[in-house]
Amino acid sequence: MLKAGLIGAGIGFVLAIIAALITPLCNPCVALLLGLGVGALAAVRERPATSGDSAGEGAKAGTIATVGSLVGQMIGAVANGFIVGPEGIANLYRQFDIQVPLTPQSYWTYLLCSNCLCAVVNVALGAGLGALGGILWYQISGKNLPPASPFE
Repeated sequence: MLKAGLIGAGIGFVLAIIAALITPLCNPCVALLLGLGVGALAAVRERPATSGDSAGEGAKAGTIATVGSLVGQMIGAVANGFIVGPEGIANLYRQFDIQVPLTPQSYWTYLLCSNCLCAVVNVALGAGLGALGGILWYQISGKNLPPASPFE
């Protein structure tokens, strides 16, 4: 579970930085795919004996993976903030005729707080989908395999 979670955390870190550089908005797709995949990977490696154990292993691995994604998302958001900046957002608002009084302080506050909130939601999504990935693995092929020995 730990190994699968750390593999997912590394992948999520890189994917979240890339997604945050493209758009400073929330990137739940990273958490969805990452949580499901890492949950199944944790179940494959651990081979739990029951569906509930499989869900638990998947949820733990999905949480670890999306915490790595959270760190990547915050780094990407800060990088995006420096690239786009308050002036770039003000120009974008003007193109759409949106009147928002935007100061540099409010820009950074909105950017970091919204990304932090989205990252916390992504961790919850990653845990839930990690559990789903573990359950799916168990239902498809896990119940036909013997449990893994502790020495593997």
